[in-house]
Amino acid sequence: MCSAALREAGYEVVEVDAGRDLAGRLCALAPDVAFNALHGRWGEDGCVQGLLEWLAIPYTHSGVLASALAMDKMRAKAAFAAAGLPTPAARLLPAAALAGGHPMAPPYVVKPNNEGSSVGVTIVPAGANAPPPPAPGGPANVLVEAYAPGRELTVAVMGDRALTVTDIVTPGWYDWQAKYAPGGSRHLLPARLPVAVFEACLAHALAAHRALGCRGLSRTDLRWDEAAGLAGLTLLEINTQPGMTPTSLAPEQAAHAGIGFPALCRWLVEDASCNR
Repeated sequence: MCSAALREAGYEVVEVDAGRDLAGRLCALAPDVAFNALHGRWGEDGCVQGLLEWLAIPYTHSGVLASALAMDKMRAKAAFAAAGLPTPAARLLPAAALAGGHPMAPPYVVKPNNEGSSVGVTIVPAGANAPPPPAPGGPANVLVEAYAPGRELTVAVMGDRALTVTDIVTPGWYDWQAKYAPGGSRHLLPARLPVAVFEACLAHALAAHRALGCRGLSRTDLRWDEAAGLAGLTLLEINTQPGMTPTSLAPEQAAHAGIGFPALCRWLVEDASCNR
């Protein structure tokens, strides 16, 4: 979809799959800008960004350091805490340590330290007898994080501007199925929130974007416990390469701000060109 939008915006586009021959293909193509539409490890954790830096090819979204920090959830949380942003307490532990009992009082969340899209996430509810057993072939280390109750909120940041707040409504928790299956969730934007909470969401997202040194487009996920008022707002994590379809959360917010999908893709290319 990004390639079609870029062609609509007037660019000549060559689509390249990221394989072992990526460096050679990029050298042969010598593109003016690489539009990075990859997700997950290698694509958004600083690896491809480092290759593009080495090849001196401008690229969209965040640089090597911000990408690596955002994918390393524990280090990102340390940066958020240093910036004075509220984030749930967490510990990075060997997965095998869970066999010894609860690492913190339930409810809590167990998840890989360097994955996205809710891959490998388990919620341990209050009253659970024991932690979940380590998944066969799973990560050696896991992030154990205090469960943050409340509404699922997200804010996209475009350059130095927080766009709006989306309230994500799901029948259960916001897992992979809710994110990607048809009808898995509803996006309410702008979110109906008290003014102080709405403004705090925007401020937290922009501060998180800056704390990690992000550029281009990012999306910050938050939770808000209505019963606790403003103190119930907490920042979960930041995504340096949010989904890029016209109905994904960040492009949806851009459209709400009057920036259509081709225009958003064009802005990302122009932003990358400015960061040579």
